[in-house]
Amino acid sequence: MDKALIIFIKNPERGKVKTRLAATLGDDKALSIYKQLLEHTRTICEQVEADRLLFYSNFIEQDDAWQGKDFKKFVQVGNDLGVRMQTAFEEAFERYAYRKVVIIGSDCADLTTDIITAAFLHLEHHDMVIGPSNDGGYYLLGMRQLFTPVFGQKQWSTPSVLEETRVDIENAGLTYYLLPQLTDIDTEEDYQLMVDSS
Repeated sequence: MDKALIIFIKNPERGKVKTRLAATLGDDKALSIYKQLLEHTRTICEQVEADRLLFYSNFIEQDDAWQGKDFKKFVQVGNDLGVRMQTAFEEAFERYAYRKVVIIGSDCADLTTDIITAAFLHLEHHDMVIGPSNDGGYYLLGMRQLFTPVFGQKQWSTPSVLEETRVDIENAGLTYYLLPQLTDIDTEEDYQLMVDSS
């Protein structure tokens, strides 16, 4: 297999996930919603034809729902999201020599197996692929060779991340494909939209 799907998740611990949701809905409800998102993410990833590299935020959980499902398990390394993502991509490209690598998080209830599959297909003809989210960031990033500028000089979780990433790619003379825009579930409003559409 020459394709790797990197999945970034947070260890599902009360008070440490979905803090913006927790601010209005409480820690227990926020944790419950995050577990729903994790279940959705796991289900769609199991159907993707790629090796699956699962990166936990703090520690590897040995006996959880991801166990025995062909997920290689790792821990994220680095002080900010950019460093953690770059390190994961380096692992995939340099240690395992994958030729196409896509990363997703676990915040998007609208993400589907078909969208992830499309991301790998578009890497046949583009250097990179981006799945833009409605908050100005992205829910997916893919590349066919390591391109580190997209991981640096960013204020993560701000509305400028997507545009700055596009500028990095264009300035390097590389090509990219934009996938459909989806919604990350970060606030009570996002969650209500998810409930209303389900």
